[in-house]
Amino acid sequence: MERVVTVVPEDGLHARPAATFVETAGTYDATVTVAPADGSRSAVAADSMLAVTGLGVKGGEEVVLTAEGSDAEAALDALEAILSTTVEE
Repeated sequence: MERVVTVVPEDGLHARPAATFVETAGTYDATVTVAPADGSRSAVAADSMLAVTGLGVKGGEEVVLTAEGSDAEAALDALEAILSTTVEE
């Protein structure tokens, strides 16, 4: 399964949004990857904080989420919700 999502949090995939994203990705029985939609970087494991923050994705940019496994759809739904929600400080 694959989904393209626009990153809403102003910090992008950094700081708190990235921590929540990575923690959530690790709770599902699915292998999930994330990559910038523009193809500027290869897909990385969504449950790796270092890899996710290393993508340098900013707010307003699109990412491609890919998931395989029994929880693939649920994982994509949860991760899309995180990326589509503004983070309150």
